[in-house]
Amino acid sequence: MRVCGFTFIRNAVKYGYQIQEAILSILPLCDHFVVAVGNSDDDTLALIKSIPSDKIEIIETVWDDSLRKGGAVLAVETNKAFDAIKDDYDWCFYIQGDEVMHEQYIEPVRQAMERYKDDAVVEGLLFKYVHFYGTFDFVADSRSWYRQEIRIIRNNKSIRSFKDAQGFRINNRKLKVKKVDAAIYHYGWVRPPEKMQDKIKNFSALWHSDDWIEKNIPDQMFFDYSNVSSIKRFSGSHPKVMFNYISSKNWIVEMDENKRTYKLKDRILYNIEKWTGWRPFEYRNFELI
Repeated sequence: MRVCGFTFIRNAVKYGYQIQEAILSILPLCDHFVVAVGNSDDDTLALIKSIPSDKIEIIETVWDDSLRKGGAVLAVETNKAFDAIKDDYDWCFYIQGDEVMHEQYIEPVRQAMERYKDDAVVEGLLFKYVHFYGTFDFVADSRSWYRQEIRIIRNNKSIRSFKDAQGFRINNRKLKVKKVDAAIYHYGWVRPPEKMQDKIKNFSALWHSDDWIEKNIPDQMFFDYSNVSSIKRFSGSHPKVMFNYISSKNWIVEMDENKRTYKLKDRILYNIEKWTGWRPFEYRNFELI
């Protein structure tokens, strides 16, 4: 079994992406790793080159900044990295620049890839998600945060990154997937408040016009983390590759674990999920088999 990892990144230093940690977290499962490094305003390219591994292949890309509808440029950049993977790999492991896999999942993921390698019906593997918010001590747990997503796909170039690169499609249909007993830790909403505000402005430009951003993104120095619907305290451990990163970050954000800002319908659905584990009307970006 041969596995190639892939990802894309731009302005990782400027906006605080944990891209090194993301790559290192899944590198033990990969025989090779393709990183599409976009034209950046910082030292992102040097950061990727500093990763101590001969598995990593860098392709330099130029983002089409005119693609400002639905985050389409993210899918374009994902496909550039995927298309650079040679045909002699069985599985392709995708990870984004603010996602990290805990080392406890390395063996379960390896076993799942082995189990389904020769089962052509299985087009991808589905991971659970943990969304950290504000600081490394809290996770967002409302229905607006997706619970599952595909991160391992067949090396079939008919598969394309979908919309804003959250998931994948093959010939415009959902991939047929199996669940893997593993989770991806998403740190995209854990940054110092001033850097988070800069990131929100920059990221919004991938979806919206300058006029929309001016009307809808507050002109303020610090991001307001209090607008989250609900959070809970994280009781597990972070991946080891995150240790130095977390140790060097010491900002303070006031978080209210008792806050619940839901309409009645959403509160009922939230409580059903907490009591039963079932999420009614959940959007699924995949076909579970």
